[in-house]
Amino acid sequence: MDLLPLFQSFEGSGLGQAVRESVWAFAAIESIHLLALAMMGGAALLVDLRLLNLGMTERTTAELADEASPYFTLGLIVLMISGAGLFASEAVKCYYSTPFWVKIGTLVVATIFAYAVRNPVARAAEGRVGGGTRALVALASIALWFVVAAAGRWIGFSG
Repeated sequence: MDLLPLFQSFEGSGLGQAVRESVWAFAAIESIHLLALAMMGGAALLVDLRLLNLGMTERTTAELADEASPYFTLGLIVLMISGAGLFASEAVKCYYSTPFWVKIGTLVVATIFAYAVRNPVARAAEGRVGGGTRALVALASIALWFVVAAAGRWIGFSG
């Protein structure tokens, strides 16, 4: 199935045109996008580092995961909403962009991994999940979110 017509319709939408034609909209939306990335990424990194026993060891991982979860989720929601605005302004460019497809594919995997694997491991009772498993989950989470962020940055420098 060819998605190019769909991408063209996104770019031609009112949102796409408004962002593209505005002097400041893209920059403002990108600023919000990056702030949301910092919030979500910071929340994820706190929990991942705790899973690696590299910080905040006076608290259980489950406590930290519970407290970081709203920031992670809110950051992710704002990232997706702001990302839609950025995407709409240059959807056809994104269609032909390898970094875009890497970012979107990894974003899907990282999001599923965060909620289906990392969160349950982080919220498990201390000692219930082995240290090796905790470390592997944390490193996988860090790697996935790094690829999402790096690919997103790469979009700006490609084609």
